[in-house]
Parts: sequence; C-alpha cells; structure tokens
Amino acid sequence: MTTDSIDQEALRQRFNPDGSLLRRQQIRMLDILLEVDRICKKHNIQYWLSSGTLIGAARHKGFIPWDDDLDIEMLWPDYQRLMRVLPDELPETMALQSTETDPNYFFFYAKVRDRRSHLEESNRYDRVWREQGIYIDIFPFYRQPLWIHMLSEKAQGHVYSIMNRNLPSPEEEGKDDGKGYMWKVRLITRFNEKILFPILRFFCKFSHARETYGLGIPYHDPRYMEDTLPLTEMEFEGHLFPVPSNTHAALTLKYGDYMKLPDIDKINLHVGKLEIWD
Repeated sequence: MTTDSIDQEALRQRFNPDGSLLRRQQIRMLDILLEVDRICKKHNIQYWLSSGTLIGAARHKGFIPWDDDLDIEMLWPDYQRLMRVLPDELPETMALQSTETDPNYFFFYAKVRDRRSHLEESNRYDRVWREQGIYIDIFPFYRQPLWIHMLSEKAQGHVYSIMNRNLPSPEEEGKDDGKGYMWKVRLITRFNEKILFPILRFFCKFSHARETYGLGIPYHDPRYMEDTLPLTEMEFEGHLFPVPSNTHAALTLKYGDYMKLPDIDKINLHVGKLEIWD
C-alpha cells in the first residue's frame, strides 16, 4: 500500500475532522512538539519522531487520524541535556513532567504537558500526578544488554502492581490522594533512579548490544543507529521534523508492514476523559 492509495480525507472525516476534540488535542500536541523542536535546535540537541508519530509522518504526512499521543526519542546524553534546559525554556503554558519535577511521577521517560487542558488516561496512572494536561512523550535510548533492561523492567514493575492494586472505585474517583500507598511508589522509584539504575548503566558501558529504551521503561525493542543517524527530515502536519535517515528500515524493524492500515473498527484511544481550554 502507498500513501496515494489511502483515502486520507475519508479517514480524517471519520476520526479527526477539524474542530473535533481529537483534532484539537492533536493540535495541542503539535504546539508542544514545535516548542520542544525550537529548544532542541537552540541547544543543538538531536531527537527524532518515533513509533506511531513516525508512522503518521510516513503514511499520512501528519498524525495517524485516530492517534492521541505523540512520541519522540533521543540518545541518553541528549536526553540529559534536554531535561536540564526544558524547565527554564518552556513557556508558562507548558511544563516538564519527570521524576525530578513531579514527586509522584514514576515513569523513566519524560512528558511535556500542556497546562490549558486536563485529561485522564484509561489506565489512571496519572491520577496522583501534578500535571495532567495533554502531553508528548520523550524517550531516552542507550546501549544495553537485554537481560539488564529486563531486570530494570522487573525492578520498576512493582510500582505498576501497586498502582493497579489501588485503583479507585467509581465512587472514589477524584478523591484518591494516594497517601496510603504512594510512599511505596516513591521509595521504589527513588531507589531505582538513584542506586540500582546507575549501577546497571555502569555495566552497560561495556556492552556491544543495540540501543533500546532507557532502564525502567517497559519496552525493549531495539533501535539500529545505522538506520537512525545521521537524521533527515520529513513533513509532519505541515512542518519538517527530524526522522531516522532510513525511516523505512526503522519502521519495518518495529512494525513490519507499517503502510498497511489496521482494522479501523477495532481502534482504542489512550484517553479516558479530556477537557481543552483556550
């Protein structure tokens, strides 16, 4: 299947017509991406569109019509630099969310959040976080053996178990402050962040494995840097953004036939509830 054989307009009209809630969400995510792109260019920080966002660029020249998230990736040194500069560089309408900026946040990748919206994801992990607006995800990558990454997944996996065990009932929704269990989440997350993961990263220095998601992130599919660097550009929603030099190889590695549309009658969105303010 090619982009010419896809009825892009029919998909837009079905899933994200202009003015729809999903389209407004996508525009907010694009606004965040443009701001992050500006900051990365200013500080010479490399990143690239990834996952469904990259499929959207390659297949639709923008968002996958039903997509309600946006992902970018970067190598670990660039990620560390970006985490240092973002808090001072972002406009007041946006905020960095990481383990450093939100005491209850337990993901080992960052989000940049819009402060003029409120969303609730269906998994409700966000119920005790400080920032709960529309967001984009920023994933760090570095070289590590699979066994090390899976050990890190298991170590941080206890947090997900705690959060799932303590899901509030519909009657308690909105009243859950996490006081009865969040101390455990914070303790595990800080131990991993400050003690276990630095030790594991030391051993990663001696590895000749492929780059994959940072420690503690519950995904471990590899990235081939020879398919990624040097970066090139691709159109996404009327703008040019960095993408892997061999986008076809990168997407085929992760998804197989990424140009084939899924069964659009079985599509599920991440967002449970969403409000957007002007």
